[in-house]
Amino acid sequence: MTELSVNIQKLIEAPIKKVFDAWLDPVMLAQFMLPAPGMEPSPTKNEARVDGRFEILMNVGDKQIPHTGTYLEIDRPSTLVFTWESPASLDNSIVTLKFTAVDDNKTNIVLTHDRFIDEEHRSNHEGGWTNILKSLNQVMR
Repeated sequence: MTELSVNIQKLIEAPIKKVFDAWLDPVMLAQFMLPAPGMEPSPTKNEARVDGRFEILMNVGDKQIPHTGTYLEIDRPSTLVFTWESPASLDNSIVTLKFTAVDDNKTNIVLTHDRFIDEEHRSNHEGGWTNILKSLNQVMR
């Protein structure tokens, strides 16, 4: 079942460059990389360059679950592609973000996350990414 994917689209009420840059700023990432409402901000580190690495320690209850990856493509402000490594992911799991300006203050994001262990993990990630994009929209306001 490795060909499972998540595809989510979200309108963010902020300019495209600001939205794109939020994904590469560790301070901003910590504020919106929250897969469930009410979670504490995630300690985050990153090297925002192609072949650079990132690390997000998501606070889930009393645990910190590591999520890491490598930036594969950074084409500001239209495309961001990175690997996704977590206890619930497969090797070569890839996240692609496509950004499109709707107007000067609105950005459409299309998020695609490929390769999951099974349908349950795919579904869990779909919920997590949906909440992350909602959180992004909130912190952009």
